Amino acid sequence: MLKRHIDKRQIKKRKGQSTVEYIILVAAVLAVFLVFLSPDGVFTKSLNSTLNSMATGVDDMSDRMENSRPPAP
Repeated sequence: MLKRHIDKRQIKKRKGQSTVEYIILVAAVLAVFLVFLSPDGVFTKSLNSTLNSMATGVDDMSDRMENSRPPAP
């Protein structure tokens, strides 16, 4: 009977540990999201740089296409 009582206490302790670990993991994921997705975050800066580069490329290509057309008669 004593062994059963000890086993139940160990199971509850393990369950409590996994809950704490889960909360820590969720908090860490949220912290990473805040760092990367904030207005001054790494991801936002990289995305803005990529979008600006693409927009510049599209503008350059449209200028080249406009200049390559023969003049209208």
